Amino acid sequence: MNSFITKLPGLIVCLAIAIPAWLLGKFVPIVGGPVFSILLGMVITLFWTDKGRFGQGIKFTSKYILQMAVVLLGFGLNLGVILDTGAQSLPIIVCTISTSLVLAYMMQKVMKVDVNSATLVGVGSSICGGSAIAATAPVIDATDDEVAQSISVIFFFNVIAALIFPIFGHMIGMSTTSGDAFGIFAGTAVNDTSSVTAAASTWDSMWHLGTQSLDKAVTVKLTRTLAIIPITLVLAVCTARKKSSICGKAESENSFSLKRAFPMFVLYFIVASLITTIVVSAGVDASVFEPLKILSKFLIVMAMGAIGLNSNVVKLIKTGGKPLALGAICWAGITIVSLILQHVLGLW
Repeated sequence: MNSFITKLPGLIVCLAIAIPAWLLGKFVPIVGGPVFSILLGMVITLFWTDKGRFGQGIKFTSKYILQMAVVLLGFGLNLGVILDTGAQSLPIIVCTISTSLVLAYMMQKVMKVDVNSATLVGVGSSICGGSAIAATAPVIDATDDEVAQSISVIFFFNVIAALIFPIFGHMIGMSTTSGDAFGIFAGTAVNDTSSVTAAASTWDSMWHLGTQSLDKAVTVKLTRTLAIIPITLVLAVCTARKKSSICGKAESENSFSLKRAFPMFVLYFIVASLITTIVVSAGVDASVFEPLKILSKFLIVMAMGAIGLNSNVVKLIKTGGKPLALGAICWAGITIVSLILQHVLGLW
């Protein structure tokens, strides 16, 4: 109880940032609540450097509230529906994710970008933007500065994609009588859910397709989200081995433990997904999980506010060039591979 009381002031501050950021995200969905929240936190911390008794709650929010949000995200995943309707796009998803991760790894070496920043940008670009970054950051022990920087990079290319992809899709001759081709393109080549929704909805509006593109894009996007599970587990093992090797080769063989390396919040995420799948398969309407999905999104907004409060905006600006260039390379690679594979598979 005493521990909670010491964290309460910081939790309240993060909540106070999250509420207006959440509302702003509703008015400007192309930007989204998480970006507004992290920006508000960065602005506030320019004038409020000594967090004092608020520090514990802010750190708790940026780490454990973030993990809680990822767990609740699992309640938005009906694995049965995703596997049935996402199979068409699965080869594209696997190839685009692989492309982004390989490019991030290679360019990190070439450009000498911080390893954690490169990992977060690569994972965020390839899987699902902010949600993937939220799941990956605790696993690789990323700092709040690294998280803030990667979120900013992903946001920049999300906005560009949401604005130009509908025009680009028409220029390259995607079908205007069916939403499947553009829906798969948006679902595989755009990072964050809000930007996927914006791009697909724009295409539907342009060609009077109802929600054809939107339905396809969201399903593909949810299928991509499942990649969080293997990616975080692999990164957890790699991080644990790296830590144990610091102690010396002789000790590392005994010090590595898969049980210690396994991120338990990812296990809870899987359990939440299984619960959703089983309950919906039993005939319960999926809408019963809607409050938990909304809570998950709000907690991510809240955690991003805490990360903003712990970030050094001056440092981010000075070091932001290379991560931005890395993000551009990953984004371009994903877009090209998605289009090539769709063409090869005869989807457009």
